[in-house]
Amino acid sequence: MPPLLLKAETVSLACKKILLGVTGGIAAYKAAELCRLLVKAGADVQVVMTAAAQQFVTPLTFQALSGKPVLTSLWDAASGDGMEHIHLSRNADLLLVAPASADFLARLAQGRADDALSTLCLARACKLAVAPAMNHEMWAAAPTRRNLERLHEDGVQVLGPAAGEQACGEVGLGRMLEPVDIMSAVSGLLGVGALAGKRVLVTAGPTFEPIDPVRGLTNLSSGKMGYAVARAAAEAGAEVCLVSGATCLAVPAGVRRIDVQSAADMHRTVLAELPCDVFIAVAAVADYRVDAAAAQKIKKTADGLTLRLIANPDILAEVAALPDAPFCVGFAAETEQLAEFAEAKRLRKKLPLLVGNLAQDTLGQDTAELVLFDNQGQHRLPRAGKLTQARNLIAHLANQLN
Repeated sequence: MPPLLLKAETVSLACKKILLGVTGGIAAYKAAELCRLLVKAGADVQVVMTAAAQQFVTPLTFQALSGKPVLTSLWDAASGDGMEHIHLSRNADLLLVAPASADFLARLAQGRADDALSTLCLARACKLAVAPAMNHEMWAAAPTRRNLERLHEDGVQVLGPAAGEQACGEVGLGRMLEPVDIMSAVSGLLGVGALAGKRVLVTAGPTFEPIDPVRGLTNLSSGKMGYAVARAAAEAGAEVCLVSGATCLAVPAGVRRIDVQSAADMHRTVLAELPCDVFIAVAAVADYRVDAAAAQKIKKTADGLTLRLIANPDILAEVAALPDAPFCVGFAAETEQLAEFAEAKRLRKKLPLLVGNLAQDTLGQDTAELVLFDNQGQHRLPRAGKLTQARNLIAHLANQLN
């Protein structure tokens, strides 16, 4: 069958009203690109800037990008009855502060209302999300952690931050998420896209089966494909829970991650997270575990070592066999006879959709060549980046659901 080129659905924010708050920090320049992307997606954007933000980017920049005058002061006599901090959020779908400085998070946690943006946050009647940006030491500081805990309790959505090189030259956690990643989170918060209103459960990464306290059985899965699928599902508007084995990957914006170690841990966690609308089993789950892991380190001897292995639960098969089973998507990483083995797995587990690939061409890499197997046949996705392939998969899945 010829390749089926799927086009992932572009996020649409048509008719969505978004208040974009910008606070002081070098990441304010990224807010300009975020504003442009929001407008391009069809959103009605009103920008509100703090005095500190205006030291980095001028209000005129955001006025040009949003098509609206920027609110910079509570005392602007030109703003109608002087109660814009009340009126603006009444018809808004989301108040998004990006970047959100350490100072602003502190004022927000304290319920301060001493400028236009903080007053708008306190008087809002819509969802509030913040994208923090600060030096990694400021992010890790105890007062910031306390403020974040209070914001979580107050229902504020915290997007990021990311890790990497910072403007000060240091490296660590505290970079504002890139605008495209914030856009993905916004689509999920607003419930737009092909999977809007759906709850998606994704597994990713390897499992680790202990032999003794310092050794174990695992595999070469990097988790990259599973994390890309979780991100693509969130971009499509789904509420996403990611159950992950050990990886060094950052959690996609808007995704809730639960860390697990063994196949048994993953099995328990997946069942506890049900029900869901879609279950996508990307994780490379160990087929076997050691029958009785040693409580102490096994000492090396010249006689070798014999391990008795027993089968782990088949998480995907168990979920697919439930009376109220979600739409289940499996992954098959083979080393030969891909079409034969993958389709046999799909039929055996009674899956509506299975993604096949040759392990030697995919493991640890940033690109993948995939084949989708469903009741209509085989659909080949030529080699592309894993995020692109994940978006293609989600688009195909959404078409089947609808």
